[in-house]
Amino acid sequence: MQTLKILHMYPNMLDLYGDSGNMELISYRLKMRGYSSEITQYTIGDGTSTDFSSYDLIYLGGGADFEQQLLADDLLSCKDKILAAYKSGVFMLMICGGYQLMGQYYKDSNGEKIPGLGLFDYYTVASTNKRERCIGNIVIETEIDGRSYKVLGFENHGGMTDNVTSPFGRVLFGNGNKFGSSSEGYREKNVIATYLHGPLLSKNPVLADSIISYCLSRQTGSKVTLTPLDDELEEKCREVMLGRLLEEKK
Repeated sequence: MQTLKILHMYPNMLDLYGDSGNMELISYRLKMRGYSSEITQYTIGDGTSTDFSSYDLIYLGGGADFEQQLLADDLLSCKDKILAAYKSGVFMLMICGGYQLMGQYYKDSNGEKIPGLGLFDYYTVASTNKRERCIGNIVIETEIDGRSYKVLGFENHGGMTDNVTSPFGRVLFGNGNKFGSSSEGYREKNVIATYLHGPLLSKNPVLADSIISYCLSRQTGSKVTLTPLDDELEEKCREVMLGRLLEEKK
């Protein structure tokens, strides 16, 4: 049985809006197809004994400023190992606070700068205007496996992310990287960084399967085509929500 190895970083600190549910969803969709998952929970201090490159997927959920400050030094101590994993093609999924921490830095509303891992060029500065907080449902349009796909989620962030060279998607409803932005998140072949909570993958099964397929294919060295699951209920929910939000914007 093929097993997907997942490193879930700081699950006790980065679980805003049930973001840990993303890993439950990945595990479930693997199990329904006859695959297994092995999820290792990483906490502060585990860096010296962790081989980040041995995993198929590295996941960071969302957290507030306080949690980011607590774990920033530990994350920086793992920079070289995480960079090596990223360069080797390990898939990285990062939500909200996890997204911000992989950039150059995050500056909070008090002007305190939390250093990021610096893997990517973007940086985040918290808005001092409370009216410009990005909060509510969000829809973005992106490309998944060569096809256009609408991604649903929920955003709640005061941080405004700039210098994003490769966005995750185009905003159809909501804000995105900044208040009133036309783009959301950051994306590369083996990276998705986004502000979308929800959990993200429960609302977007096609996205979940794309990540699973990438990880399994990287293991075997050849393209893995997943057996379709019965996502009728999920798709009906998506239709209702997309219709409501996109009609509301007109």
